[in-house]
Amino acid sequence: MRPSLDRVMPEAWKAANAFASAIREAALQRGLSIQESELIKLRASQINACAFCVDLHSREARRAGIAQQKLDLLPVWREAGLFDDRQRAVLAVAEAATLLPTTEDSDADLAGARSVLGEEAFVAAEWVAVTINAFNRISILSEHSVRPRDTEGKIIR
Repeated sequence: MRPSLDRVMPEAWKAANAFASAIREAALQRGLSIQESELIKLRASQINACAFCVDLHSREARRAGIAQQKLDLLPVWREAGLFDDRQRAVLAVAEAATLLPTTEDSDADLAGARSVLGEEAFVAAEWVAVTINAFNRISILSEHSVRPRDTEGKIIR
C-alpha cells in the first residue's frame, strides 16, 4: 500500500482543497452551473478510472439534480441525444482536458464548446477539468477506497 498523499502532507491537501474551492466559486461567478461542473468532474473521473471520484461525483451530481438516466448514459453522451448544448459543451471540455494531448478533433470540440459557453464559462470549465484531473491523480496515487453506501449515500458499516 502506498502512502496517502493527503495524510502524509496535510498542508498540501489543505492547499489543494482551497484551490478547488476557489475554482468552484470562480466558475459559478462566470456562469458555469453546479450541474455543469459536476458533469465535468464525473466524466473526467470516469476517463481516469478514479473509482473514489466517480463514486463521490455521482452522488454530488444526483444531489445537484442531474437525472439518473443522464448519469447512466454519461460514457456515451455523444450518442445518447439527451444532453443539451451546454452539457455537451462541458463534456467536450472534460474529455479534451483529460485526454491530452489535444487532437484536431478535440480542438474542434473545444472551439465549439467555447462558442456555446462564451469565453468566461468556457475557461471556467477548463479550470474545473484541470482541478478534477489533479484530484483524480491524488486519489489514485493515495489508493483512496470506495466504501459501501446506502441509497442516501451514507456509509454502511
